[in-house]
Amino acid sequence: MKLESLIKSLPEDIDGVIIESPENRRFFTGFPSSAGILIAAKNKSVFLTDCRYIEAAKNLITCCEVQELKKREEQLPCFAKLFGCRRLACEVRWQTVAGFEKLARTLGDIELCRGEEADILIENLRLVKGEAEVAKIKTAQKIAEAAFENILNFIRPGVTEREIALELDFFMLKNGAESLAFETIVASGANSSKPHAVPSDKKVESGDFITMDFGATAEGYRSDMTRTVALTSVTEKQSLVYETVLAAQKAALEVLKPGLSCVEADAAAREVIEAAGYGEFFGHGLGHGVGIEIHEGPTLSPKGKGNLSPGNIVTVEPGIYLPGQFGVRIEDMALITLTGCENLTKAAKELIIL
Repeated sequence: MKLESLIKSLPEDIDGVIIESPENRRFFTGFPSSAGILIAAKNKSVFLTDCRYIEAAKNLITCCEVQELKKREEQLPCFAKLFGCRRLACEVRWQTVAGFEKLARTLGDIELCRGEEADILIENLRLVKGEAEVAKIKTAQKIAEAAFENILNFIRPGVTEREIALELDFFMLKNGAESLAFETIVASGANSSKPHAVPSDKKVESGDFITMDFGATAEGYRSDMTRTVALTSVTEKQSLVYETVLAAQKAALEVLKPGLSCVEADAAAREVIEAAGYGEFFGHGLGHGVGIEIHEGPTLSPKGKGNLSPGNIVTVEPGIYLPGQFGVRIEDMALITLTGCENLTKAAKELIIL
């Protein structure tokens, strides 16, 4: 159980953790809500939420006690003392300075750690996905891939980037997505040279590359994929750039395995793009972890830290972006296995010309 693993990993001088971020509350309890506090202590744990969620929380949460949150200033120190806590940690990377100071005042004579102990412990737990988490991400990915198949029949000259994005979004939500994994990116023609372009009223035209970056959420877990397609025709330069990005992505997928450093994973793709003369046009890292948040560890980049481990799920998304001309990005998600990796993205990625 995730909550038990967190509690067991606490150092001797920390008696518990206060968890308030929506993502981590859901990670540990499985319960989605816009408000709530989880006090995870060595002796006992409790999830506090207000009257809007209390009935649903009591029906769903099994990992700890559930109580209604009425007076935060009274209940937090009361439960902390009841659980024998003298020193607590919290999510300092999530807290604002003002929020931390208010929480410290609320706890009174119970010490609140200023270090990142809780953040590091939680991050390590979230890095490695269990079977249930992998299954949810696969479900989210299947929804996204169905949306991709659908959009190929929707794109035609004259439709706008915004209309394509809305069609992707509507299809995912209509076909099982709890929500979008993030704001969908659709960029065509010269706009595709902007890695995170916002869908506009620009109409797609013959000869455009159209880059679509999108994902679905299933039971709190997200998917992430990018495909670049062409409309009607491509130039020799467009074809060369596309094949370079595809070769870079395949090179990275071939080397992904436990023990490979995040820097080495990035380098496998980057070296292909640099050898083709486009190194300066690949400005972002190769990929990132995906889970209950769309961006989490590990990070595959020239500055990435650590090595890959079984259970990591990472994106592999090299790109080439030529300002004022066009861009290409191709993105799959890969699960690191005991011996290599499993590509969770099954959608076609050879160049599609519509």
